[in-house]
Amino acid sequence: MANFFGLGNDKNQDPRLIRDGIKIGVNYKRMSKPPVLGKNPLLRTNTVIYNDVVIGDDFKTGHNVVIRDHTTIGDDVLIGTNTVIEGDVVIGNNVSIQSNVYIPRNSVIEDNVFIGPCTCFTNDRYPVRVEYSLKGPILRKGCSVGGNSTFLSNLEVGESAIVAAGAVVTRSVPPFYLAIGTPAKIKPLPQSLRVPNMI
Repeated sequence: MANFFGLGNDKNQDPRLIRDGIKIGVNYKRMSKPPVLGKNPLLRTNTVIYNDVVIGDDFKTGHNVVIRDHTTIGDDVLIGTNTVIEGDVVIGNNVSIQSNVYIPRNSVIEDNVFIGPCTCFTNDRYPVRVEYSLKGPILRKGCSVGGNSTFLSNLEVGESAIVAAGAVVTRSVPPFYLAIGTPAKIKPLPQSLRVPNMI
């Protein structure tokens, strides 16, 4: 992995990496460490990456992506346009996050996960009302989340489970189950859908 603090000062820098408005290494506190990016990154216009972030190889962003402090991202990850990752987040390998997704602090996304556009995860069950330990989702390996779905805090989506588009998920989804509707009903995944994600 290469340290990309001061990105853009190298005349021989890969031109795919440099776009207008990219900010690598936002210093959010004293003594924070510059971010580390792996090989072959492709960062598009107005991507912002804070300090204390580690990202693997073959990372790609859309436009206007924000990745805040203490985030770790694996290899072969796509983060879509206008997506915000609030920090203290772990993202595995071979993950596809589409546009306009909100990922709060203290979230975990394992390998081979797909997240559809305009998905909103939360980490506070009682916003600005009572003290609450912030807990985002845990998305287990191989699960898929449809677009425009919304999640209450501290939920787990099990391995290879599917959340249908537009679902409002109020409780955890077991492995190989389907969550569908508002509020989401949870039922076993049909045998035809018990196959790996093709990311």
